[in-house]
Amino acid sequence: MRVKVISRSNDEFTRERSQDLQRVFRNFDPNLRPLGKAVEYVRALNAAKLDKIFARPFIGAMDGHLDAVSCMAKNPNYLKGIFSGSMDGDIRLWDIASKRTVCQFPGHQGAVRGLTASTDGRILVSCGTDCTVRLWTVPIPTLEEFYSPGKSSEPLAIYTRQNAFRAVDHQWDGEQFATGGAQVDLWNHNRSLPIKSFEWGTDTILSVKFNPGEPNILATSASDRSITIYDLRLSSPVKKVILMTKTNAIAWNPMEPMNLTAANEDTNCYSFDYRKLGEAKNVHKDHVSAVMDIDYSPTGREFVTGSYDRTVRIFPYNGGHSREIYHTKRMQRVFCVKFSCDAGYVISGSDDTNLRVWKAKASEQLGVVLPREKRKHEYDESLKNRYKHIPEVKRIVRHRHLPKLIFKAGRLRREMIEAAKKKDERRKAHSAPGKVVTKPLRLRRTVKEIE
Repeated sequence: MRVKVISRSNDEFTRERSQDLQRVFRNFDPNLRPLGKAVEYVRALNAAKLDKIFARPFIGAMDGHLDAVSCMAKNPNYLKGIFSGSMDGDIRLWDIASKRTVCQFPGHQGAVRGLTASTDGRILVSCGTDCTVRLWTVPIPTLEEFYSPGKSSEPLAIYTRQNAFRAVDHQWDGEQFATGGAQVDLWNHNRSLPIKSFEWGTDTILSVKFNPGEPNILATSASDRSITIYDLRLSSPVKKVILMTKTNAIAWNPMEPMNLTAANEDTNCYSFDYRKLGEAKNVHKDHVSAVMDIDYSPTGREFVTGSYDRTVRIFPYNGGHSREIYHTKRMQRVFCVKFSCDAGYVISGSDDTNLRVWKAKASEQLGVVLPREKRKHEYDESLKNRYKHIPEVKRIVRHRHLPKLIFKAGRLRREMIEAAKKKDERRKAHSAPGKVVTKPLRLRRTVKEIE
């Protein structure tokens, strides 16, 4: 007769220190736990509900401007600093942690339309409707030591041209920056005249952005509904695509530098591969009014948009719909948005003269997170991801409270799109086969590509 004996060694179960956790052996055979899936489903449901309970995205507002905030820029050398410019010519450097002004840069006689900082964070470049480009020295990062209320800075240099400027951007690696207005001008810190100028048409340039991976590639959008690609090594523009409506802002994906996303006047955002501008890679919908500004997260996995409909939305880089929407009763038209350099926060500037700071993840816990809490959050996220297709979990995760005006405008827009779709289907059904060709939205919004 064979007898089975359970034998255990004391060395495997004895703790070396009193603080050590007691070792436990577990059998993960699913047959021993017939209710394991049901328990996990309930945990996923509770995790989705707790996310809604703890969703407090708004952190605070930074008040100080006397007119609408028109543009913003991040300081690459200092995590907590952000620059903002307003329609009355005021430029400020803010400390996000303390929500106060560190330094002011007075001088512009009209609206400030563009701000950008050099790669080392020491030079700030601003441009505006007063036809000037100004270079400023940025205070050193130890902001607390040098803070004094009302402190201001004098410009290092002032460059004047004949036409107003609408946008400016600095190279990611180098000493050159580009401005947009009646034409695209390429500047150097040490020269008072542009090194090079580009023209393609006679319309106003609305936004200028350098490619993060290739310092000599530049993208612009103009009021003639075009998006143009420039190569600084050539004497003329490379290519451009004309859309059905104009593009207000452009942002490059920092992790995939061949891709750019355009914030369009038709309430959508369009992602393009700049090597093939004739077709959009993705269409990002949800806004109900013109999208005014866009900025990518440093991770490249999502981007934030600000719209004329008074909302801020966060989209996944490859998703058609937003994962988050932020709004307040007092926030007016949003003209500029930025992700913080650590991808943890979103800053928005609006028509009501305020800058607002939001959490990138609405239910994220601020402050010190213990290792045990971190593991719990990661476990909850994995559960929600596993059961995201279940209707009840999906409904809770997707639900957002919207202002009545936006809810009604969104419903009206969906009805109009559905009506147009039905009209196309009926026209196709009553026409000869092949006569009516329905293009997808990714192709429909593009008029033509010119090289």
